[in-house]
Amino acid sequence: MNGKPEAATSLSGVRLLLAGAVLALTNFMVVLDTTIANVSVPHISGSLAISSSQGTWIITSYAVAEAVCVPLTGWLAGRFGTVRVFTFGMIGFGVFSVLCGLSTTLGMLIACRIGQGLCGGPLMPLSQALLVRIFRPDQRAQAMGVWSMTTVVAPIMGPILGGTISDSWSWHWIFFINIPVAAVCAFGAMRLLREVETPTQPVRVDRVGLMLMLLWIGALQIMLDLGREHDWFNDRTIVMLAVIAVVGFLVFLAWEATESQPIVDLRVFRHRGFSVAVASLAFAFGTFFASAVIIPQWLQMSMGYTATYAGYATAFTGVAAVIMSPIVAKMSNKMDPRPLICFGIVWLGLASLLRVHWNSEADFWSLALPQMLQGFGMPFFFIPLTTLALSSVEPQETASAAGVMAFLRTMAGAIGTSVVATMWDDSARVARNEIVSNLNDGRTVEALTAQGMPLDQIRAVIAQLVERESMALATTHVFLISAIAFFAAATIIWLAPRPRRAADRSAAH
Repeated sequence: MNGKPEAATSLSGVRLLLAGAVLALTNFMVVLDTTIANVSVPHISGSLAISSSQGTWIITSYAVAEAVCVPLTGWLAGRFGTVRVFTFGMIGFGVFSVLCGLSTTLGMLIACRIGQGLCGGPLMPLSQALLVRIFRPDQRAQAMGVWSMTTVVAPIMGPILGGTISDSWSWHWIFFINIPVAAVCAFGAMRLLREVETPTQPVRVDRVGLMLMLLWIGALQIMLDLGREHDWFNDRTIVMLAVIAVVGFLVFLAWEATESQPIVDLRVFRHRGFSVAVASLAFAFGTFFASAVIIPQWLQMSMGYTATYAGYATAFTGVAAVIMSPIVAKMSNKMDPRPLICFGIVWLGLASLLRVHWNSEADFWSLALPQMLQGFGMPFFFIPLTTLALSSVEPQETASAAGVMAFLRTMAGAIGTSVVATMWDDSARVARNEIVSNLNDGRTVEALTAQGMPLDQIRAVIAQLVERESMALATTHVFLISAIAFFAAATIIWLAPRPRRAADRSAAH
């Protein structure tokens, strides 16, 4: 993964097309699993008798495991061979998908989601590397175009499939549907790609760096997930986790900065354009991903939506993104990427401001329209940002820079989800207290009693009203904060210098 592999021309005709289809389908499945569980969290929470905030651990555990494994992809491919790692990753992904579907407790489901993320993490970059390897240079643009479309379409299909499956069958099937796909892709890789296996060599892995990375990331994520339930820093366990995360992170930085073969190449941060680009990416993507988790939960828990219709409402984000992606890709090759990025992130912020006006009486299209408009700005954010980041580093550093970007993007999504879920829950609690104090003056009870309602029914009506309105207020508060975060990320990008050379985006994943 440290250098661009030469095309392996032994594949041709139908075998080449089948191999390309296997790689594209693999990427589709892995990306699909990052969003398919979003709309199913209320179903899973109810089935396992857990809170909605605990339900988000199902999403963050997968994202963190995937982020941890991405930097190991190059070492695994060099040590065991690209095709061999790809095949075993597919088999492992399928096995852990079965175990996720069979899970009966939260602990078991999280453990299996971690296994799924560890096996699935290398599959996206490996599928990209193998596409470059099996197709001739004059065919690669088309092949990468098809591969990129799976990356765009999968997040659209995730909420729709997740909602439909959860409502029609059960949430267990959102994991079981991976089994035939994983089986076909693993079998296809063994039969079609075996002859294009890459040579192996005893590559040294930075074991100390890996252990330090697992330590501080694990401590940070557990702290974020458990903090709300343990009253944050009033609890000794949370304080200890925070200390471990901070100290572990500082030691990790010191070690990686001096290691000759680091697990995460921090030297790419010496380029100001790259550092600014990934900082903007972390802020904006963490905010964006968190909203994709919160919205379907609110629609189902408070607005009475089924998982299917929550999936339809959230999936509109991808419609405009599919249309605009090829247009923005052409613009990125001809223009300074900074104004494009700034426009894209500001557009995401404006879409968040539209959601600030949501209320408990909003209809389907009032909810879906901001999702569709948000999709228009997404390609302006992702595509030029990749161009800016990868064109800011030296050509030989492109693969390392792409790996660091993928790692930080995935971690930002997991951390953003944990932070926003806590903020959402706290805002709902504050809003609930304020509403209750306003309804507790006796006039509300008197008005409902005058309509002939018995006291028990009055209490139930008031409780339902308080819960519904507090969740709506909390959701709009979250999106106000999200808009501010997007606008901050848009201003950061102007600290980057204009790129001096064209970027090789084939290394990005």
